[in-house]
Amino acid sequence: MNHIKDIVGHRDQQAQLQNDIATNNVSHAYLFSGAPHLGKMSLALKFAYDLLSIDANEEQKQAIRTAVEKRTHPDLNVLDKLWIEGVMEDWDAIAKYSNVPQVHRAKKPGAKTDSISIDDVRALHHRLMETGTSRFRCCLIRNVERMQDAAANAFLKILEEPPEGLVFILTTQSKESLLPTIISRTRPITFTRVGTKDLHPFVKDLPEDDQRFILHIARGAPGEVVELRDDPDRLRLHKTVHTSALSFWREASLSRQLHMLKDLHKRDEDATRLLLHLGLTLREQDPKTCVRYAPAYQELVDGFRTNAHRQLIAQRFVMSIR
Repeated sequence: MNHIKDIVGHRDQQAQLQNDIATNNVSHAYLFSGAPHLGKMSLALKFAYDLLSIDANEEQKQAIRTAVEKRTHPDLNVLDKLWIEGVMEDWDAIAKYSNVPQVHRAKKPGAKTDSISIDDVRALHHRLMETGTSRFRCCLIRNVERMQDAAANAFLKILEEPPEGLVFILTTQSKESLLPTIISRTRPITFTRVGTKDLHPFVKDLPEDDQRFILHIARGAPGEVVELRDDPDRLRLHKTVHTSALSFWREASLSRQLHMLKDLHKRDEDATRLLLHLGLTLREQDPKTCVRYAPAYQELVDGFRTNAHRQLIAQRFVMSIR
């Protein structure tokens, strides 16, 4: 669960939001876009807290902070984690992230993906029609690109005529996949990767080798740094995959190279992790090798974004670099 905390980096983005409040120029909708784990949702929650506590005294601010973190504030609506049949069915766990009603997702047939359906938008809309107690009310939606077409069109109607005082804070990892009409009705704020200097305090108590490795593979994403720091098993797994990926570029046997890429054949976390480390270890090769193989690696990445046969794409990649 995201807590309200100091944001690492993103000083320009924070300054813009604070200036919007100071100049009474708060937009009815913001779109935070950028790669995963950059801190978009963390800043969204902090901005929501800032809006909800504008007229509060210090004692009230603490109560508001707690309510926002626990998703219990009456003027805060959050659509984050969704109920998914056989995957995410613990209502208590979901409530730590989302407070918009989701009972409809458990009705037969149950929802099987984290796509935001038109029923999810209708449930949200119903909540948004309730009256608020603060100067502003806030609605946070994580990864708004999850909306199905019908849901996106229904949500667009809400954006076009939002209730007075309601501020939408949307996050996305794929701005280009959103409806242009949704983008045009938001104030866009782009998130970029955070510099190593800002991230180093998170890992300063770790062994030096672990510090370097975490900062290397996190690629400027504060959330990834924290997850790797706090989860030794996850860090160990990444080290294992990194070593395997490094061996791939040095392997002379075609059959062994093909075997080393078997995890790429499925669309899962193992494939995503291996693809990441293939790219990172390619950068660790000598400049000539890196330049030579970079186009083939990019073609591999692009190919996996389609619905093409992943095993054939991996095989073609191996043949192209030999």
